[in-house]
Amino acid sequence: MSSEIWTEKYRPSHFSELVGQVEIVKRIESLTASQNIPHLLFAGPAGTGKSTLALIIVKKLYGLDWHENYLELNASDERGIQIVREKVKNFARTKSIGNVPFKVIFLDEADALTPEAQQALRRTMENYSSTCRFILSCNYSSKIIDPIQSRCAIFRFKLLEKKDIEKYIMRIVEKEKLSITPDAIEILYEGSEGDCRRATNLMQATASVSPVISAELVSTIISTAKPRDIRIVLDYALAGDFENAREKLLDMMLRESISGQDVIKAVQKEIWNLPVEPIIKVKLTEKTGEVEFRIVEGSDPFIQLQSLLASFVLAGLGKE
Repeated sequence: MSSEIWTEKYRPSHFSELVGQVEIVKRIESLTASQNIPHLLFAGPAGTGKSTLALIIVKKLYGLDWHENYLELNASDERGIQIVREKVKNFARTKSIGNVPFKVIFLDEADALTPEAQQALRRTMENYSSTCRFILSCNYSSKIIDPIQSRCAIFRFKLLEKKDIEKYIMRIVEKEKLSITPDAIEILYEGSEGDCRRATNLMQATASVSPVISAELVSTIISTAKPRDIRIVLDYALAGDFENAREKLLDMMLRESISGQDVIKAVQKEIWNLPVEPIIKVKLTEKTGEVEFRIVEGSDPFIQLQSLLASFVLAGLGKE
């Protein structure tokens, strides 16, 4: 089996290979074909194709010369105003190689740039627009200052659907000569939460154990709270059996090394399958949000989760 990282080995290199984001890909492909792209802002969750699409654009624009005409920076590593002033300006002020009259700078995680650095970037985008185009990538476009947003064509990426992740997974299964069961695909998709990069990494980790990818194997690798286990904990709590609910929760967290935040996510999903009144589900969801905030702020996860279980016990007794 290859020792390469699959996220790089199977990174799409043509527009037709990208899964999901169909409308975005169509529009970007026609812009690239005209050899005149505006500044672009790609906003959306991780693992949905933003960096990959930027790479495809430059490869289509410049062919073999793409390395000389492309600069990639990660704003979360290099957040300051000096980086924008030095690296970006030095690259932007020199002429491109080949027929395309501009170079491309890809600024990943642009929402991590300080407001001062974004102001400097805005001036650079204005001053060098004849010789340089920017592709900015971010999780939240609201964190990008308005003057930059108004200078870019904004494309909003969505989390990938199951059919998109499945299509990509099956491509790798075929190339790597693996076999995978339908329920393993389902669990891979749930574990990835629509993030193609995460799905690929989970699959490579699973394939390193066995070429037959089963649901059990994927579950072991993912190590997140299984809905079935969470449901047992909540059923105990709703039945008023706090002791057993707590024991089962502790056992699950220790046995499978599951973090408090992962348990909270699983509980939040499972609330809506419980046999209780909708108003109680709403109250329990609110309580789950409070507990999650406390855990993030540094409270002891197990104490907070016990507090949450107490709320489920009270709900079961009709006192919540």
